[in-house]
Amino acid sequence: MTKRLFVNGTLMRGLALHGNLEGAVFLGEYQTAPRYRLYSIDDIHPGMFEVEAGGVAVEGEYYEMSDCVWARVEAGEPPDLYCGPVTLEDGRVVEGILYPQELAESRHKDISDHGSWRDYIVAIG
Repeated sequence: MTKRLFVNGTLMRGLALHGNLEGAVFLGEYQTAPRYRLYSIDDIHPGMFEVEAGGVAVEGEYYEMSDCVWARVEAGEPPDLYCGPVTLEDGRVVEGILYPQELAESRHKDISDHGSWRDYIVAIG
């Protein structure tokens, strides 16, 4: 069986956990619909969640993977991230990596204005 997954952080090409996607098929770069907020979780990885108002489009990548690759991805994810529905800019709802809103807003930095984890890490050097 295969799984498709939208990723918007360290799993993306060239970033820290991309090796966990070895064997996955890259399906392309996408943006979410403009209904998400993006937070830096201690400048280690991003946390994204959906909001009713004030959301932005978040850049990411879409992959198809086997159950074996998914198990490796899931085992390597940082604490509190989870798989849930993400709406892409074209209206499709796909599975993606999300973070609890209440944890992000109470403890971490809002980086939504950057629109992507990659742009944020470049900005902070």
